[in-house]
Amino acid sequence: MSNIQEKIEKELEQARETCDTSGATSGECAAAWDAVEELQAEASHQRKSNNEGKNSLEQYCDDNPDAAECRIYDD
Repeated sequence: MSNIQEKIEKELEQARETCDTSGATSGECAAAWDAVEELQAEASHQRKSNNEGKNSLEQYCDDNPDAAECRIYDD
């Protein structure tokens, strides 16, 4: 997931630079922000698909594996 976050950060930086250079109303600026939005949508989709079928405790334990509620004991 961090890989897509890195891509989003790079695209954000590039979009800002493009809009500063080409102008906020230019086609290049709009296209650059479209690329950012597409990556953000993909990241959202990945988060959603990773959490499908999991209850709230399972999601909590994925985020906090060291929590007391998430400990697994061998019999």
